[in-house]
Amino acid sequence: MAELFITAAGKAEKEERLRYLKNEKRPEVLEKLKVARDFGDLSENSEYDAAKKEQSIVETEIATIEETLRKARIIENDDVTMDTVGVGNVVTVYDEDFGEEDTYTIVGVIESNPDKNLVSNESPIGSGLMGKKVGDVAEITTPGGVIKMKILKIS
Repeated sequence: MAELFITAAGKAEKEERLRYLKNEKRPEVLEKLKVARDFGDLSENSEYDAAKKEQSIVETEIATIEETLRKARIIENDDVTMDTVGVGNVVTVYDEDFGEEDTYTIVGVIESNPDKNLVSNESPIGSGLMGKKVGDVAEITTPGGVIKMKILKIS
């Protein structure tokens, strides 16, 4: 299994989500269960079934976040170098095929969110940029074909 990475900001976000789930969502779901039990016969109680399902989802998410935080290697700001692209870097590239600049933040797979240009170090773009320096041209194989990206800036 590949090593899991998470940035300090991503860790803080996961910890905040965990706090919310444990301190707010879990008690809310337990209250729903209590109210649903008061409706009587549990075998035909759709409110109870829905609350049990919600409880399962919440507990699974709590366990997943806790496991992630336990296993992941935290990338602190001190770990990030500006010499070569790595996890934690913000990389500005020039896409030679489309003639435009894009900026990506390289993150671990658990923080990946392409809609926010947070690309995983294991994704085609992320892995293609890893280890490159300013001025290098990365040839990246994507499902749509090979694209060329010139590294303009690493921060």
